[in-house]
Amino acid sequence: MKRIVFLICVAALALLPLVWSDPYMLSVVSAAGIMIVAAISLNLLLGFTGQLSLGHAAFFGIGAYTSALLSLGFDVDLGWGPVVVDPKPVWLAFVMGMVVAGLAGWLVGKLAFRVRGAYFVIVTISFAQVMRMVALNWVDLTEGPMALTAIPALTFWLPGQGVIELVSKAATYWLVLAAGVVAYVLVARLVHSRAGRAVMALRENETLAKSIGIPVTRYLVIASVLSAAIAGAAGGLYAHTVRIIDPDVFLFVYTITMVIMVVAGGKGTLAGPVVGGVIFGLMPEVLRGVVPPEVQWMLYGALMILILLFLPKGIVPAGARVVQSFKSRGRADTVVDAKSAIAVRTAVSEGGRA
Repeated sequence: MKRIVFLICVAALALLPLVWSDPYMLSVVSAAGIMIVAAISLNLLLGFTGQLSLGHAAFFGIGAYTSALLSLGFDVDLGWGPVVVDPKPVWLAFVMGMVVAGLAGWLVGKLAFRVRGAYFVIVTISFAQVMRMVALNWVDLTEGPMALTAIPALTFWLPGQGVIELVSKAATYWLVLAAGVVAYVLVARLVHSRAGRAVMALRENETLAKSIGIPVTRYLVIASVLSAAIAGAAGGLYAHTVRIIDPDVFLFVYTITMVIMVVAGGKGTLAGPVVGGVIFGLMPEVLRGVVPPEVQWMLYGALMILILLFLPKGIVPAGARVVQSFKSRGRADTVVDAKSAIAVRTAVSEGGRA
């Protein structure tokens, strides 16, 4: 049943550009979709391993810059001589962005998972800030605050038309949707695997997990690598759809946006980042033109506070409890009806014998 619901939702989302072709709204939904992909990656750490990474924007930015630089080509002097890299095919650059982000996740995981709690948070924040300073000051490579521009768009091959650039709003939307579906399925497969069960055991009771022989650091690093690679894919999508990036992609606000989406939707659930991302990704656009900008952010914060107060586990777990209560009530009514029918038949049969 869950698979059927998932397929129906994907099909309905795929039809959206055909029934609602407004270019502006498609661009808004696509931008929200990119952040949802990033939130899915963060949920793997925050929701399923219980590790709060407040530097997740670093992997987003690494994927964006790596993919953009490789697709554009670059020439940089490292001190022992110039390094010249010719422009690479755009999809190869995109994949390399994911690989480099995954390697960064492995490095941070090997270092940061030796500590816990506030120390882990400090390490991740520091890593993101270091990456932002590198992007800002290494002007020969990243163009610094002047930004990388004219980044090539991702391409697709169509029979009879050959290779086309995915530059239209509808094409960008379908591309982001496909990336979101792949990220969702990858995380779902990991969560329901042996490694996923081990990771969730660490979240519930790390001491007990260690006592039964679960290699804590190994599984946490696996989750960190996959999480970073998915975040890098979101960054690559951002670079090739917006086609201009600057060091602001490493800003702390991007990580906070991901955290809000995960916590509001329901951390530790597969659908949580999607639901939270839809609400908090589209809310600013829904309120635009209705209320002043300062009121928009007040309402944004008020909604977050209300969710935390009345739905502390998130929207998706609360909805699941409501559905479960209806099912339980339905089963209880069925049992009561069955008992009543049996009582009636018993009374009728006893009356007949009398």
